[in-house]
Amino acid sequence: MSEWNAMTYEGKNNILRVVRREAGQMFALAEEPGAWDAPTACESWKVKDVIGHVVDTTEGYFVAFDTARSGAEPPDAYGLVGMHERAGQTAQGFHDLSQQEMMARARADLDKMMGILEPLTPDEWGGLMVPHFYMGPVPAFIYAAGQLMDYGVHTWDIRQGSGRAHALPADTADLLVPFMFIIWQSTIRPDADLSPFDIGIRVGGRNGGDTRVSIGEGGMSYEPGKIDDLPAVLDFDPGSMVLTAFGRVNGGTASGDPALADRFLNLFYRI
Repeated sequence: MSEWNAMTYEGKNNILRVVRREAGQMFALAEEPGAWDAPTACESWKVKDVIGHVVDTTEGYFVAFDTARSGAEPPDAYGLVGMHERAGQTAQGFHDLSQQEMMARARADLDKMMGILEPLTPDEWGGLMVPHFYMGPVPAFIYAAGQLMDYGVHTWDIRQGSGRAHALPADTADLLVPFMFIIWQSTIRPDADLSPFDIGIRVGGRNGGDTRVSIGEGGMSYEPGKIDDLPAVLDFDPGSMVLTAFGRVNGGTASGDPALADRFLNLFYRI
């Protein structure tokens, strides 16, 4: 179902619709009485720091698109290894601003970002290369996925911090599934043992399927294909895959060689 694959232009309206929905839910949660200083699932982050992170990240996207449109030379990518620490510092750098100021800024940033993404043409959605601060040049659609990761996963973080039972919405999880392979591919630990092996990943949902994953000295590669002949298979529903890739939970069901499944799951640092 191409409308669920936001790597294609056919999925553009769908992912932007869900970004707006998730953002609205995040903003509503952040404005509940007593919520601003409440804890979240992110270590040492309060709700106000989640909003700070979203503001910092989105405003960095504006700079990235300006650079891409101008043809200017972008700086070298920061890399994902240090992202967790740096994102924490920048998220907490807005404490001098009030809740009202930050919420107004977050809403204005969302509208401005949607004003950048919504007019993108089919050629621009997959062909305009925009320099990502952490990852370097990436197709424009990655920024829509980044917005959904921030608003979707961090809304989950806020709910998790409340102590109430909850779940990741299906639309959000389904749209993020293809991007989780990129997250895994990009977050292999520098000291990881990359002696070769293959493993299967089976994911449910509207954007799921079977994927053959190969680990080797060059890192991780993957492609759709038959996985029943592989020595280990990890089964995920979409939500558990997203939350596992982001290091929020240890999810999935392992079949076959348990040591191989465990080895795969421990290849990655968490962001």
